[in-house]
Amino acid sequence: MCNLYAITTPQSALRDFVKAQKDVAGNLPSLPGVFPDYAAPIVRNGEDGIELASARWGLPSPAFALKNRIADPGVTNVRNAASPHWRRWLGTAHRCLVPFNSFSEYDSVAGHKEPVWFALSDKRPLACFAGLWTSWTSVRKAKEGEVTVDCFAFLTCEPNREVGAIHPKAMPVILTEPDEREAWLRADWKDAAALQRPLPDGALSIVARGRREDGGEAADQPRDLFSA
Repeated sequence: MCNLYAITTPQSALRDFVKAQKDVAGNLPSLPGVFPDYAAPIVRNGEDGIELASARWGLPSPAFALKNRIADPGVTNVRNAASPHWRRWLGTAHRCLVPFNSFSEYDSVAGHKEPVWFALSDKRPLACFAGLWTSWTSVRKAKEGEVTVDCFAFLTCEPNREVGAIHPKAMPVILTEPDEREAWLRADWKDAAALQRPLPDGALSIVARGRREDGGEAADQPRDLFSA
């Protein structure tokens, strides 16, 4: 289960990549290590069109997971989209893209867990996870108290060959083509649901090992989101 990723593409390039009509994300820093509950960029349908925003990683947990707990840091990965808990956010108003350059799964090496970083190539070109977002009021951290935040998670699926060799249970749903990203944001759920599938074998490369941040640069120029 992916609980660590990197997004280091500059904000101006992110806006160009998604053809954002509006940017409400504030001043986005380079994020070589995004951990659960960190704020990170998402792309969603706004009132004025495609919108670049910032949200905290982790959707509200199901009620059964909160028994005897004071705080809810959120769920970072969503696998069972048929669950009633997640179904409320499957419409286009709550679907989002989560830009990334690389993501990490943990491998067991000599008795300890070591991050293994994956990307579309060693140049770490920009891509997107298929995500869901909502605005939610809860206690995410006991010391923070009750807050209302925009929050997100992304979908997972069966792993492809590269990820499965490290983490055999799941991988993030990754959208690499403009028509896939457009469908995720705009299509009816019966069509968008078909995108919850792994990348083909051979589509990912291991670009780093053993560090909690991926400092590699995204060298490729990003493509337009909805270009042919």
